[in-house]
Amino acid sequence: MNRVLKVALLCGLAVTVASCGTVRRALPFGLGGQDAPQVTATEGQRVSVLEFEQQLTPSAALSGREFFLPGPQPATAWTQPGGNAENAVEHVAAAEGFTVAWRRDIGAGSSDTRQVMAPVVADGGRVFVLDGEATVTAVDSASGSVAWKVNVKPDEPEFRRGLLDFGFGGGSTGGGFGGGVAAGGGKVFIASGYRTVSAVDQTSGALLWTTPVDVPVHGAPTVAGSRVYVVDVENQLYAFDADTGRQVWTYRGIPEPARIMRASSPAVTGDTVIAPFSSGELIALRASTGQPVWQQVLSRTSRTSALSEIRDIAGRPVVSRGVVYGVGHSGLMSAIDVRTGQPKWQLPVSGVNAPLPAGDVVYVVSKSGELTVINRESGQVYWTRDLNEGRTRQEGGFFGFFDRTVRPVWAGPLLASNRLVLANSDGELVAFDPRTGVQTASLRLGGPAFIAPAAYNGALYVLTDRGQLVSIR
Repeated sequence: MNRVLKVALLCGLAVTVASCGTVRRALPFGLGGQDAPQVTATEGQRVSVLEFEQQLTPSAALSGREFFLPGPQPATAWTQPGGNAENAVEHVAAAEGFTVAWRRDIGAGSSDTRQVMAPVVADGGRVFVLDGEATVTAVDSASGSVAWKVNVKPDEPEFRRGLLDFGFGGGSTGGGFGGGVAAGGGKVFIASGYRTVSAVDQTSGALLWTTPVDVPVHGAPTVAGSRVYVVDVENQLYAFDADTGRQVWTYRGIPEPARIMRASSPAVTGDTVIAPFSSGELIALRASTGQPVWQQVLSRTSRTSALSEIRDIAGRPVVSRGVVYGVGHSGLMSAIDVRTGQPKWQLPVSGVNAPLPAGDVVYVVSKSGELTVINRESGQVYWTRDLNEGRTRQEGGFFGFFDRTVRPVWAGPLLASNRLVLANSDGELVAFDPRTGVQTASLRLGGPAFIAPAAYNGALYVLTDRGQLVSIR
């Protein structure tokens, strides 16, 4: 394939993906930004492709039936991007008053060349966050005061050469965005888009070790036992020794360059690691050896748009009661037996957020903003709710001739103090009744939010796209 044809195909893919309001912000380096042209049909009947893909119908057998939800429990640690190594936290006691306690700027926010992607973690009275330029900040969870800051960006000339190797150009900024943090054993572990995995002392911020990797890491790490697990952008899963940073083993999945800019991370239960890949593969491996146990592909073959060709599993897989729950971007949600890898049930859901198993049900938000409540055992649907009802708006498009429909992008949910809480790209934190889906409260965050809230010591913490940490009490 000659160079001109390669460029043409790349541009065509970029324009096609950028035309969708849901993932426009997810494209790096300004592709599909807020001011990008959005050309839509002007004649004929308009049919929502996103709604067509879902095809979820509430079950008549579940109509009017109640379901069990556990009571809220204190969250005394939130050491992983999903709360714990299984990414499974059912119901936390947090933010009962639902008011902002404090705000703290923690560093570089998102721009055309970088993205804030790292979920918040918390432990030992501190909240740990990663900004868009690989700076980790430790913040006192009660007051919002900064305890320490550490930047893990490597030597600039060396990294610039790495950018050229990956075709990003030699600019002094950008290209190294993404990554995430996790805590464990008195350390904070940092995966970065600057091709490093590091550990710092949780109390002082002193750098303990840094291990270079071959390609950038846009996902957050998961810590379990004596191992740290991360997935790089070429779908390679690494296991590192948490004390020394030594690489223990690696597993290489199928490379897939098209992905959503969300910081997914593996789940660990017992001696099993479940890793999500942008190829749509969900693979279980032995944590001790890296040997594969089973794999499932969360992807549907039917296609309604070029966008559905992005098969990324952008939401974290969740392990609850011996079942793995995962959602793929190209239209499949699956409940999988963690031992055998056999699906218990599957639904046509396309999403970029982690599902939430709680009590008898599983909550999931689709990429079109549809909140669905599913029976955990049967996969039948209790009800669905359009979170964007009343929030959809029209904005001017190409040179003012074409309008485009803008829908908020949602992050979550989290069940906190009998509220189902989600953040969105309109800068809201919104609470819904977990049994009916009726909105019960909302507050302004001061900026767009694409990262799900975290809970710790009675509060919720949200990191906005502008690099501001917000505490809600």
